Amino acid sequence: MTVTLIGYDCATQSKKAGLARGTWDGGAVSVEEALVGAKDVAGVLRGWLDDRPEGQPAVLAIDAPLGWPAPMGIALATHAAGDPLPHVANRMFRRATDDFVHRTIGKRSLDVGADRIARTAACALAIVGALRADRRLPLLLEPGPPAGAGVIEVYPAATLKSRGLPTRGYKSKERATAVPARTALLDRLAEEARLPVDRGSMIASDDAFDAAVCVLAAGDFVAGRVHRPPVDLDVETLRREGWIWFGPTV
Repeated sequence: MTVTLIGYDCATQSKKAGLARGTWDGGAVSVEEALVGAKDVAGVLRGWLDDRPEGQPAVLAIDAPLGWPAPMGIALATHAAGDPLPHVANRMFRRATDDFVHRTIGKRSLDVGADRIARTAACALAIVGALRADRRLPLLLEPGPPAGAGVIEVYPAATLKSRGLPTRGYKSKERATAVPARTALLDRLAEEARLPVDRGSMIASDDAFDAAVCVLAAGDFVAGRVHRPPVDLDVETLRREGWIWFGPTV
């Protein structure tokens, strides 16, 4: 089976959005293209989804929160200005998946309920909404090849760290630091995935690089080599908050 894999490193400004596409062939992942700065992000993603062979499954992996903390939504639904909030800050601003990532690999993602990352999340959801205007694109909650096309949330830093790779340096604003760091990471990733001969965009831009890592994360999801939600996490919370899929796992 071949599955189309698409990575989207979301940004509120399209010039900073990283996009990548590839495939999973039942074994290895191939990253075929990575770019940054597309004027019409939804258009590029729509084109890649439409260009895949008829009937071929597809996974769109997005580096942005796709849900908000459940306690936050419940508390704010009836809150009035000046009233105290019923939950401590961490429960209001962090999702179950954010805490799970931190417990598992020691990385703390940004709090979607308290940080400007919320704007990025809103942008990602707007893009997903645009794509859903003419197609079915559900949130996937079960690892493995999907029946059709679906979307998942990923976190490149978690995907890298799960592979024992460094997560610092490659995003540095200092080109002299960032370029060698991204080059070294790509050399390591090339040991497990087929990368384009021309890696220029991924070396020049951390956004294009992260989009390529999103493709790898999508491959982990399709292969089922990802951390699943704890059995005690109820399905309603999972559907409301979403889940960060990362691996690999043995």
